[in-house]
Amino acid sequence: MSPELVSILVLVVVFVIATTRSVNMGALAFAAAFGVGTLVADLDADGIFAGFPGDLFVVLVGVTYLFAIARANGTTDWLVHAAVRLVGGRVALIPWVMFALTGALTAIGAVSPAAVAIVAPIALSFATRYAISPLLMGTMVVHGAQAGGFSPISIYGSIVNGIVEREGLPGSEVGLFLASLIANLLIASVLFAVLGGRKLWARGAVPVDGAAGPAGASGTGAGGGAEKDPGKSTGTGTAGTAPTAVAVRPDQDGDGTGGATRLTPARIATLVALVALVVAVLGFDLDAGLTAVSLAVVLSTAWPDDSRRAVGEIAWSTVLLICGVLTYVGVLEEMGTITWAGEGVGGIGVPLLAAVLLCYIGAIVSAFASSVGIMGALIPLAVPFLAQGEIGAVGMVAALAVSATVVDVSPFSTNGALVLAAAPDVDRDRFFRQLMVYGGIVVAAVPVLAWLVLVVPGFG
Repeated sequence: MSPELVSILVLVVVFVIATTRSVNMGALAFAAAFGVGTLVADLDADGIFAGFPGDLFVVLVGVTYLFAIARANGTTDWLVHAAVRLVGGRVALIPWVMFALTGALTAIGAVSPAAVAIVAPIALSFATRYAISPLLMGTMVVHGAQAGGFSPISIYGSIVNGIVEREGLPGSEVGLFLASLIANLLIASVLFAVLGGRKLWARGAVPVDGAAGPAGASGTGAGGGAEKDPGKSTGTGTAGTAPTAVAVRPDQDGDGTGGATRLTPARIATLVALVALVVAVLGFDLDAGLTAVSLAVVLSTAWPDDSRRAVGEIAWSTVLLICGVLTYVGVLEEMGTITWAGEGVGGIGVPLLAAVLLCYIGAIVSAFASSVGIMGALIPLAVPFLAQGEIGAVGMVAALAVSATVVDVSPFSTNGALVLAAAPDVDRDRFFRQLMVYGGIVVAAVPVLAWLVLVVPGFG
C-alpha cells in the first residue's frame, strides 16, 4: 500500500473515531499527524509542525477574544439594535445585509477570512438574539464573502487570473467573477428559503425602539449575551424550530432595550476598536489576528471588569479542532498526497471525466486547506487536456474556482472555523455537526453542478 493511500485511510479513521466516540477531532488529528508523519512520511517534529496553521490560530483566538469583550460590555447588543433600526425592524433582511457586506468587502480587495472575521461575530450575535438559525446566518456570511471574492480587483480574482495568464490559457476576468457571484447568490437564496427565511418574512417587523425579540422576548441587557435556561440549547435550530424565550436583565435605560442603546465609554471604545480592526486589515493589510489581540488587550487593560471572563470565552475547543486537522492536512501536503491524487486524475484519457474529478479534488481538499493554494496546483494540472481543445479553458477555470471556494463553509476551512468560533450561546458540538453536514452536501453537489453548467457547454 502506498504511503499516500495510507495517509488518506488514516484521515478516514480519524473522522470515524471522532464521530462515534465523541473525541475532539483536532486531538485525534494531532496524534495522526505524529504517527503518519514519523512512521510513514519520515518527517521530524519540525516537518510535522510545518503544517500547523499559526496564522489561523492567532486569528481564531484574537477575533473571539475581542468579540467576547464586545459581548461582555454590551457593544454587540448595541450593534444588533442599530442593525434592526437600519432595516426598519425587518429582521429577515439582516442575513442579506450580512451577505452583501462581506461580498462588498472581498470585492474591493479584502481577504475572504478577514471579511468573515469582521462580519461573522456581529451577524451571529444577531442570530442568537432573534432566534435565527446560526447555520443560515453563518453560511450567508461565508457565501457572501465568496460571492465577491473573484472580482477583477479582489485577492482571489487577481491570483487566479494571474495563474491563468502565466499558464498561457484564455481567460475572462468578468466571467470568473460572475460565475462565483451567481453561484453563491443562488446557494444563498436556497439556504434562506430552507433554513427559515420565509418564516422570518412572516414574522414581520419587530418594534424598533424596543428591539423586542421573537415571540415577545426582549433584547439582552447591558451585561452581554442572552441568558437562557441552562438545560436548553438555543440558537442552533433550523427552520421550523420555535424560538426560545430570552430572560431579560433590568432595563437600565427605561427604553425597553435593556440598556442596549446607551453608548457607555466602554462601548464607544469597543466600537472604535472594531473600526480600527477594519481599517487596519483592509486599509493597511495588517494581520487580522494580531490586530484583534492587540485591541483586545487595550480594552482589557482599560476595563478589566468587563473583560475578566473574555479569555475563558475564547473558542478553545474549536481552536484545537481546526489546528489539529489542518496540521494533519499539512502532513499530507508535505508527503505529496494531494499532488499524487491530482496527477492520477490528470492522467485520465477522458477530458470531461478528468475535469469533473479535478473539480471534486478541488472541493474536497479546499474544505480542509487553502482554496487559492489548491487552485494554484490544479489549474496547471488541467493544462494538458485543456490544450487538446476539447474542454473550454474559461469554463474549466471558473468551475474549479467555484468548486474550491463554496466549500469554505466547512468547519475545517478558515471561514467555516471563524463562523463556528464566533457563534455565541450555541451548542457548539451541534453547530459543528450542522456545518460539517452542510459542507459535505456542498462538496458532493456543487462540483458536478459547476461542471455541468460551466465545463460541459465548452465555454472558452
